[in-house]
Order: sequence, then C-alpha cells, then structure tokens
Amino acid sequence: MKQQGQNRTKQQGRLKQRDSCFFLLAVVMIAATTHITGQNLSGNYANNRPPLVTKPYVALPIGNIKPAGWLEEQLDRMATGMTGHLDTIYEQVMGTRNGWLGGDGDVWERGPYWLDGLLPLAYITENKQLIDKVQPWIEWTLASQQPNGYFGPDTDRPYEPGLQRGNAHDWWPKMVMLKVMQQYYSATGDERVIPFMTNYFKYQLEELPKTPLGHWTFWGEQRGGDNLMIVYWLYNITGDPFLLELGELIHRQTLNWTDIFLHQDHLKRQHSLHCVNLAQGFKEPVIYYQQSKEVKQLQAVKKAVKDMRSTIAFPTGLWAGDELLRFGNPNYGSELCTAVEMMFSLEKILEITGDVQWADHLERIAYNALPTQIADDFSARQYYQQVNQVAVTRVVRDFVTPHDDTDNLYGTLTGYPCCTSNMHQGWPKLVQNLWYATADNGIAALVYAPSTVKAKVANGIEIHVTEETAYPFQETIHFTLSFSDKKVKRAFFPFHLRIPAWCKHPVVRLNGEEIPIYAYQGEIARVNREWHEGDRLTLELPMELEATYWFDGAAVIERGPLVFALKMNEQWTKKKMEPEKVQQYGEWYYEVTSDSPWNFALNRHQLRPENINQFFTVEKVETVTRYPWSLENAPITIKGKGRIVPTWQAYRGSAGPISFFTQQGPDTSEEVEIELIPFGCTTLRITEFPVRN
Repeated sequence: MKQQGQNRTKQQGRLKQRDSCFFLLAVVMIAATTHITGQNLSGNYANNRPPLVTKPYVALPIGNIKPAGWLEEQLDRMATGMTGHLDTIYEQVMGTRNGWLGGDGDVWERGPYWLDGLLPLAYITENKQLIDKVQPWIEWTLASQQPNGYFGPDTDRPYEPGLQRGNAHDWWPKMVMLKVMQQYYSATGDERVIPFMTNYFKYQLEELPKTPLGHWTFWGEQRGGDNLMIVYWLYNITGDPFLLELGELIHRQTLNWTDIFLHQDHLKRQHSLHCVNLAQGFKEPVIYYQQSKEVKQLQAVKKAVKDMRSTIAFPTGLWAGDELLRFGNPNYGSELCTAVEMMFSLEKILEITGDVQWADHLERIAYNALPTQIADDFSARQYYQQVNQVAVTRVVRDFVTPHDDTDNLYGTLTGYPCCTSNMHQGWPKLVQNLWYATADNGIAALVYAPSTVKAKVANGIEIHVTEETAYPFQETIHFTLSFSDKKVKRAFFPFHLRIPAWCKHPVVRLNGEEIPIYAYQGEIARVNREWHEGDRLTLELPMELEATYWFDGAAVIERGPLVFALKMNEQWTKKKMEPEKVQQYGEWYYEVTSDSPWNFALNRHQLRPENINQFFTVEKVETVTRYPWSLENAPITIKGKGRIVPTWQAYRGSAGPISFFTQQGPDTSEEVEIELIPFGCTTLRITEFPVRN
C-alpha cells in the first residue's frame, strides 16, 4: 500500500505539468458526466436521444472492425466449421424446413440463435457465401410481417422428435430475431428494418397488456432485457415517443433483476435460477438505467458480481450452473450458452457505463472459458465445461441436468442442442466490441485483440487504426494510425485506452517516447492530442503472477487476463452414438482421457505474493502461432512444484471430493515439478488446487 501511495503521488505531481498534448480538464469532466446529464455529445455516431442517458461509448457499424492475427484465424475456423455449415450439419433444424424460412419444422429459438452469430460473422469477414446463407432468413422474416405488426412463424404443429414446433407466438424467439435484424441494419443500412420494427413494437404495445412476456413461456419474462435493448435502439433512430412507453411496459413485465441482485437471495441459494437466464438478465438493469437514470440499476450488477464471488462464481468469469445455479464447486458444470450470453451482456453494459470492470470481466470469459468449450476446428462443442476437468467421458457426473450423461462430451448435439445453435455469437460480437466511438468524438480501444478499425473522429474525419498484438498472451499492444483521406495530415481527438484493474504499472509510448498517463488501475486513460499520419501509440500492460482463492479456499494461478491450469496429456477418441439416441444427441462424439497425474496440491508458502515469483517461473514463446488455443500451441508455460495427494482420486468421472483448505495434515507425498498453461489451451485440467502447508 505504501508503494502504491508513492506511485499515486508521483502521478498526481505529473498532472501539474498540464502537458498540452493531453485532454483539457473540461473534456474529462464532460466525458465523466455524459451518462448522467442525458445530453447527446457525440456528433459522428448516433448516441442515445434524450431523455435517455448519453452513453460514453457508441458501437461502430458492423464491418468497421476487422479481426487480425489469431483472432482472424478464429473467425476463419468458424466459417469453415459448424458456424458456416450448420444448415447441413444440423439440417433437421437449420435446413429448409425451419419455420423462420417458411417451413413446417422448428419455429422457436434455434434458427434465430444461429443467425445471431452467423450474420455478424458473414459481414465482418465479408464472406459472400455466408451472406448468401443469411439473406433468405432476413427476407422471409421481413415478408412475414402481418398487418397488425406481428412477424415470424404463427402456426403450432404436433411434436416431432428433435424439433421445437410449438409456442410459435412466444415473445422470446422474436427477441433473438430482433437482435439479428438490428445487426443486419448495422451492416447494410437496409431501410426496410425501421418500419418493420416500428410496426412490431406498436403491436407489442397493444398486445403485451393482454398477453405479457411470460404468457407462453418463462423465457421471455426472464430475458426481456433483450427486447428492451432493441426498443431503445429504434427510439434513437426514429424518436417515436411510444417506444419509451413500450420500454417501461417491457421493463415492468420482465423479471425484476434489479431487486433480485440488490435485495433477494438468488445468488446465495442453489437451484434458484437457470444459468443462461442469469447471463441474459444480467444486463437488464443497465439497459433500463438508460431510461430510469436510477443509480441503483448500476449498483445492482456490481453487487451481483460481488455476491457471486463468494457463492457460485468460477475463476473463468462464469458460475456453476448445470443448468440450475450451484455453489462454485470446480466439478460442477458451466453451460456454453452462459459464456456467450454473459459476454454479450458485458459488452452492452460496457458501452453504456464505460466502466473498466466490465471489460476486464469480458476478457476473463472470452480468453479462458470460450476457447476450450469448442473444438479447435469448430466441428464440435461441449455443453458443460468443468473448471477441474480430468476426463471427458460418458459417465454419471454430479450435474443437476445430466442429459443421459452426454453433457461434457464434445459433439454436435451432445447435452442439449441450444448451444449448437447459440455458440456462434461469442467471437464475432467480441470483434464488434473491441473498439467504440466515444461521446467526445474520439476512438476507444477497450478490449484488446489483434484487429483493425475505421471510424470517424473529430469533425467527421475518418481514420484507420491497426492494432498489432498477441494479447492476451503478450503484454505489448501497438496502435498505428492513418487517415482515409490522404489529403488529411492531422486531426485533434482523444484516444481512449483501458487500463485493466490487474495492471499496476502501465506504460504508454508515443512514437517510441514514454508519455504520462492520467489513469490508475481500472480506469480509462485518454490521450488527447493532435494526431498525425503514421503515429504509433504503444501500450504496455505488465502482467504479474498472482494466486487467488475460490471454492473452499482452492488456489488458482492467474497472470493478467489469463487463468492457468495443469497441463495434462490428452487422448481424443471418436465414438458412435447408439442408433436410438442419434436423433437426440448426434451421430458421434469425442471422449478425452489422459494418463497424466492430476491430484496435486500447491504449497501455501509458495503462493504468497512475496514468494510466488521465486517458486513459479514464466516461460513464453518468441512467436505466438496463428492458432494459440491448443495444448501444443500454448504460448505461455508456468513451471512450479506441486505435491501429490494420494487420497484424491477420481469419482463419477470427475476429480473426487477433497478439502481444498485444511488445517490438518499432511496428506501429501513427494513434491514434483508441474506445468501450467492458459486455461483456454486445455481440455483436461486442474485449475482450482488444494492448498497445503
């Protein structure tokens, strides 16, 4: 604390220099109060209309941000894998019989789910084949609108195995398609979307008092924040007052997430909520805050995270939920839909609040949980992942909803098919939220990954920025700026950079020279200056080893945004599903087993902050491969010592029960060298370790 205070004093001293290269105090004050005043301060991109609060950050049109490096490879694998071919891989649902194409098949969420990831992937990568797959769904949806404003399938049909042919009128799947249509407008500017949505929202305003969001299923009632989000989006375009009335109505009919987070005990009680509903509902208080302006909505989500930390939370940024909430035992499961939906919630909260906490949380999920739950070639996915996962086998595990013990297998339909349809939004929407326009007419890099962006800044000048980095594996990020119009040589605007809460000593360099930054851990640094063609801004985010403590005092090794896990040998075996279960779970699946020992404990003394760098060493590769998320390509290895716990054995397919923290002992044997690699590079692993003296 003393050293921190000295650093803070030095930085405060630098403020007195009033370097002319940086923002004026008035600019800072405006940026800090934009979402309180309700004034629209953004001229280049449409911000919230009054009376909605002004957002500090504004999403850029789809296509303005492009992935590069390892992230480009990630999207390429999606295009050649399940995302680009789900219409043939999962033809029963995504083929021509789908109700969202006018067929007599599936009429509920799965078709819209796929489009919610396929569409941004198609337009971000400018893949014509994928765009051509998207368009028939868009055209049918637009053409389906009835005179009263209703759209989508409208006929319930008898049950057919593998299909959801009922509840065609349910509000919930239409919320997903509204997200799709909003993204379609962002990518194409197709003006047909605006009257289409206007007419539907008029229909909702008339019908919801008679048939509320929870009328057909509870999904719409718990996920109403998705509906509300699009209502506000349309209001910002048209300014129609009835949309604000509709917003209040939708909020009232949505499960009261604000009260749940502030005053109820759901996050401290097992089985209280569905895991994905929590991920989707998480953003609703902040979405509604734009209209209510009540600070309690912002406080609610912060309190929720704080409460989760000591109850249901996992170190990956998610929580135990298989499918109902559980206390955070690392043997319990976490659903893939939870990961992608929580990522999207965090992306929307970040845009509205500008709070670095949510960007840090977003990276924790994206760079740990997401890569490992989907096969490297995007041919299969895992319904539940375990933080401590010592085998992927068809064995009865301690899950609330086990689906014939197929949940942690890698397959196309194993577990439950919702994740087959919904997993695709994770990576494309991360790309879309790497960069934002700012309320002070600048540019913001709030989530870090290799990418390029074009955006208007200052008085409408278009710039290009190339972000070169191997983050989250490496600590240095280079930004190179150029102007679209070669006649333009300079422009004055702010460049916003996020300083993660885990980074104690960030360094910013401009064209090789270190410059002072006026931000601390967990804040936004703004470099406000006149920029020139070819300027190169470099951000260094030194990452330090840290031990954190989770379920029952289990220890987790972290470094920057990455969680580390025990490296284990992996043997992948492809197996056939029995014929009578093929329709439900797919034709095949992978099991993954290992001959590696995993029953290690870590030494409490070695984990102390003053000792951890002495007992654990970090080894980094010189060049990060284009696809780093695998056992073979892991860019970072942490070497240390662990003690075998002979009595810690496998039970029901998982690492058996153990006291992660104990005052008794010893129950360990010899000390041996162990290797840890990034969680996202593993399939089998121990992440939460017992701690012993």
